[in-house]
Amino acid sequence: MASPWDLTALINAADAKASLAQRHLWLVRLMEWLRHAPSASTQRLSAPGGPAPLPSDAPRTPLPVRRLRHLLNQLDAQPALRGQVQGMLAGFWRDIDAAALFADFGFSSRQSLASEVLERLRLRLLPGTPETTDLASLFSLLFVPGDDVWIEAIDTPTLERLAALLAPGAGAWREMLLEAMTILVSAVHAAGYTPALRVRMDPAAVKSDPFGQLNACSVALRDAVLAGDAGHAEALRQAMLLRALLDACRIATSSVTSHLESHGISVDIVYAMDQMRGRCRRIEQLLNCILTPAPVPEWLRLMASLVRTLAEQSGLRPLLASHYSLLARKVTERSAESGEHYITRSRDDYRVMLRRAAGGGAIIAGTTYVKFAIGALGLTAFWTGFWSGTNYAISFVIVMLLHWTVATKQPAMTAPALAASLPTGGARATDEAIETFVNRVAALIRSQAAGIIGNLAACAPLVLAVQLLCWGVFGAPVVGAATASYVLDSLSLLGPTLFFAAFTGVLLFASSLIAGWAENWFVFHRLDSAIAWNPRIVARLGAARAGRWATWWRKNISGLAANISLGMMLGLVPALASFFALGLEVRHVTLSTGQVAAAAGALGLGVLTLPAFWWCVLAIPLTGLLNVGVSFGLAFTVALRSRGVRLTDRARIWAALRRRLRSAPLSFLWPPPA
Repeated sequence: MASPWDLTALINAADAKASLAQRHLWLVRLMEWLRHAPSASTQRLSAPGGPAPLPSDAPRTPLPVRRLRHLLNQLDAQPALRGQVQGMLAGFWRDIDAAALFADFGFSSRQSLASEVLERLRLRLLPGTPETTDLASLFSLLFVPGDDVWIEAIDTPTLERLAALLAPGAGAWREMLLEAMTILVSAVHAAGYTPALRVRMDPAAVKSDPFGQLNACSVALRDAVLAGDAGHAEALRQAMLLRALLDACRIATSSVTSHLESHGISVDIVYAMDQMRGRCRRIEQLLNCILTPAPVPEWLRLMASLVRTLAEQSGLRPLLASHYSLLARKVTERSAESGEHYITRSRDDYRVMLRRAAGGGAIIAGTTYVKFAIGALGLTAFWTGFWSGTNYAISFVIVMLLHWTVATKQPAMTAPALAASLPTGGARATDEAIETFVNRVAALIRSQAAGIIGNLAACAPLVLAVQLLCWGVFGAPVVGAATASYVLDSLSLLGPTLFFAAFTGVLLFASSLIAGWAENWFVFHRLDSAIAWNPRIVARLGAARAGRWATWWRKNISGLAANISLGMMLGLVPALASFFALGLEVRHVTLSTGQVAAAAGALGLGVLTLPAFWWCVLAIPLTGLLNVGVSFGLAFTVALRSRGVRLTDRARIWAALRRRLRSAPLSFLWPPPA
């Protein structure tokens, strides 16, 4: 079989009577030949007159353009071969649905982002077939990402020669584009009346009913274009009207964003908005090709645009990043609102934080003993993890309801609040913004210090006191010596404790994302309004109580989601990881401190002579640092990206922090005077 890069064999293989798949496969091979560098065996065509070298024009001309000129030159020199290729192309245009390329390529009939992600995964993992009548499906076999560079580099004379070879006729092209435009207009019209978008549009933006007028305008434009010169003036008038209607549709669609900002984000709605705007742009591109007196350059721009769309469709990351950015920003903004409560700014706030953290530490002391009790039951790994997670979740919720705090929950909530002090969109930070940022950093660090000190100062003594009390009353501690030895071995700095502490920081960060998502979901579905006004709920609770319940849930949904999700993850993730033999565990600084205190109470004063005990003591501050640092770092990174912040002034910020450390180092540990 001849090499696919041999132009002689390739052109001789053009057969107008070939099957559909064979004709399409021939086109795929022709496109591959254009992209690949020539060799000695592929630079010439078997023809009278000897070899025909590739044109040696400006070296900046892309290789595919030079090879395209070479192909056109050979076909012009040999009418028989040209007729053979044109016969192949005529069969191609006869059997292909070309309108599908311009109407469907780059768009999805699916209304959800998740469905589009699954479809893109299918396209990436499963091979495509040339046996299709859908040009939109065949397009990804003919072109590859990056082809738009050489397509845009095709000069006008070469483009006109190519159009003469490819075009099935001006009338056929125009009808094809009009059909594609009709499909696109129908899709925009239908999307504009979907409940998800319609009820969220600004009433003033849809007062003139731009979506309802699209179809009639499109039909009038089609009739005027098909009328030829007799309808030219009417076609231009209808095109102007259609462009105005598309602008109005885009404005109405953009007004949905304001509603989402206020009432919760839905990525499916954001995806539908993006699809509508893309279809509006495609309609205008088709109008340019239909109405311009010089259609060839417009065709070039349209094809380059389609190839760029192919590049955008080849990856999942751009799709997810673009459509989840608005949700990420809203989630981090809701976390920032909650995180403001965890930042101390005055000495009174600092003392309050110490008291709240001490209360949280007292609850965690009880949690520690319940954890030991669950472990003593000898349950399977899953049920041990489940009931441990339930124990943690209940404890965290109690801490929240009593308005106390667990220090490790603060970083993921305070990071978005910290990022909120920086300018958005890559704008240059002012000196005032940097000073505000430094103030918040200092306040954050001392808030973390107060939280951890308060937690540990209450948890460890209480756990130890219970152990000693049981020694005095019952003659034995609650936690025995065997369990104490296991605790000292597992929490030692010499083991994987630091890795597990960092992993716990990831779970802490994940719980903050779940909290922000849950609050966004609650607000988006207007559940507070449903609780307050639903007839069945009002009939059961009464109007006043229903209103109080609605307010309570709106205020606490984020905290409940964060605490319950964190507790269940701390318990279940290690159990589920063990199913896959991953051996992951969690190391929470307050819980670890409680366990070490229980071990010390079981072993008595002799524990002070054990190196294992001191390795655990050394591990506690590092565990706290990793819990806090990892969760804060991840939350801060997401907050910066979601707000579009670029730290171009990073050096200025670091310099300001160093100045603050030199001038007022205690401000990072103790609030300055008011």
